[in-house]
Amino acid sequence: MDAKNAEPSLKPPPPRMSGMKTVLRYTGIPPSWLDKRPKLPSRNWLIFLSLTSTVIGYGVYDRRECRRIRQEYIEKVQHLAEEPLHPLDLPRQVVVYGSKWPGDEEYQQAVKYFRKYVKPVLVAAAVDFDMVSGRRLGDLSKRVAEDVRVRRRLEAGIDEDPEIKKTVPTYKPPSERYRRELEGGIVLVGRQTFKEFMAGLKNGWSNGLEKVDQEEELSRTFDEDYHFDEVDEDAPPPSGAPSYSPIFSLSSQSLSQRQAPSSVSESTPAPQSIPQQPPILFVPFSNRIGFTQIPLMIWDWFNQRHWVQSGSESAYRLVMNQTRQINVPSAVSSEFAEPSDEGGISRSATTQDLGDLDFDLDKERLYKSSLSKIPEEAEKSRKEFYDKLPERLATARALFRGTREPTKDELQNPPPTEVELRAERMKKELKWRNDVNGWNLVKPSTPIVWDERFRDALRVFTDPSEF
Repeated sequence: MDAKNAEPSLKPPPPRMSGMKTVLRYTGIPPSWLDKRPKLPSRNWLIFLSLTSTVIGYGVYDRRECRRIRQEYIEKVQHLAEEPLHPLDLPRQVVVYGSKWPGDEEYQQAVKYFRKYVKPVLVAAAVDFDMVSGRRLGDLSKRVAEDVRVRRRLEAGIDEDPEIKKTVPTYKPPSERYRRELEGGIVLVGRQTFKEFMAGLKNGWSNGLEKVDQEEELSRTFDEDYHFDEVDEDAPPPSGAPSYSPIFSLSSQSLSQRQAPSSVSESTPAPQSIPQQPPILFVPFSNRIGFTQIPLMIWDWFNQRHWVQSGSESAYRLVMNQTRQINVPSAVSSEFAEPSDEGGISRSATTQDLGDLDFDLDKERLYKSSLSKIPEEAEKSRKEFYDKLPERLATARALFRGTREPTKDELQNPPPTEVELRAERMKKELKWRNDVNGWNLVKPSTPIVWDERFRDALRVFTDPSEF
């Protein structure tokens, strides 16, 4: 058949469109999009989506559990906040101590932990609190010792409350304030806080009643050395002159215990027994720092529900206000439980069970190993300072007396005067001493300070289920 006479081929009819496609066709959407069939993502996309959804899902689950656990404990105690209170009465109040974690420049980590995981339950139960923290290791111990000293002076009649304080309508005499403290409690966040608290408590009930100014004590010690004496540069130091070294063999309490004798201290000896103290709440706390801890930090971030559980349980113990006597075996001797000049006996060197004194013991493994070099680094810095001191002192005196003209660099950057050098020395010595003494107080080889007078004076919050 001729091609010209061939019948034209029929085109297949267009596919029938569904109602939805017909509607979307007139919206401007390209027809190819309507005909596109979905397909499974590639292997790489499947891996990415699986990992991402798993991580996000685990994080969402953890935060949801955190809210659930916190709300569960809040509902257990919130009825206590609805109880009526007399207009002149005050709510129950506790004191929260949070010491600096060794090696962490952020000194309020313990207090932040309390705010995030313990505080919500206390607020729900209408329990008020005061927070006390130290900027450096050892500050909390000094604060506790000073508070005890002030109390002892009030009880001995040496001091009295200011008259202006007595005119306040809400004023309470010391006996009433101490009774209210017993109704409250003490919160210790972490083992490092426990160590500082116990050391300060013993110092406060064992030392004299006179206030010891560390700068004044150090200034009297400076008067006995020769570093600022004017001597012939070619002559050797006078024989028998104190070299003022080493200073770091002192125990963490030795400096605070040294004080000038006074009639007050002699007439008021340390008490043979300690009155009942507010009950103690132990709050477990750990802080990971350093590059090697980053994987565990990430793991902890996805498991905050365990911290919420621990913090809520601790707060619930305090709110329910059930206590027991502190658990310390009678075999514990002061030789073991009190740090010596060398830092005490290592807890890991014995298998003796110390009861409550072993609180949070495993957390000390998280301390950075470089912290053990604090005394060595402090002594190195001290030696460098005193090696350069004669030259700096000679320059300051020569410029002050006008025996030579200042150089161009000295005109642009004037060297310190002798007065400034003395102040710099005081500041550095205080820092070196406090750093070393503070570390010796909380380092793992230093046990918890213990005094037999604490046995009948200290109580610990416990789980209501134990009764």
